[in-house]
Amino acid sequence: MQQYYFFHKPYHVLSQFSAEGEKKTLAHFFPQISKNIYPVGRLDYDSEGLLLLTDDKPLTHQLLDPSFAHPRTYWVQVDGDITDDAIKQLCNGVEISVDGKKYRTKKATAKKITPAPDVADREPPVRFRKNIPTSWISLTLTEGKNRQVRKMTAATGFPTLRLIRHAIGQVTLDDIAPGAYKQANESVKELLLAK
Repeated sequence: MQQYYFFHKPYHVLSQFSAEGEKKTLAHFFPQISKNIYPVGRLDYDSEGLLLLTDDKPLTHQLLDPSFAHPRTYWVQVDGDITDDAIKQLCNGVEISVDGKKYRTKKATAKKITPAPDVADREPPVRFRKNIPTSWISLTLTEGKNRQVRKMTAATGFPTLRLIRHAIGQVTLDDIAPGAYKQANESVKELLLAK
């Protein structure tokens, strides 16, 4: 029977089991997990949010192969009060650099989140500057280039301060605290693959 774990990856944790210097890894949170379980995709060391771990190889392929255009939703805190024009740019695609080459991102779904989402505090917290506001957006992508969300918001003039993957398909991290996980059964595949 295949296994499915949904983990709320905290800030400054590597999306891998193997040790790398003094950095925390998934092994800190899953000391007894089967050797056949792997994270599907990754979240950067400085990103947070929903990470699926499974031994279901066909599902992993469907979630990672770009031809399936599988949606993932991020909540992003940006530097400044994001404008309607910047939101429109994110929706239509922006030019970023991927492996040193110019790349235009695919159409996305972006909207400002007001009021700000109720998210757990981060350790250490995002820096606070009294005279410069921040704002939150929801950004749904169907592709996953390296550091894509950060590059996209920077391209519109609103650098990312905090990045949380909130959903994969229709599975969200609403009821999973940072550093916690929940196990699911095979029926979760329908929600994961929903568009």
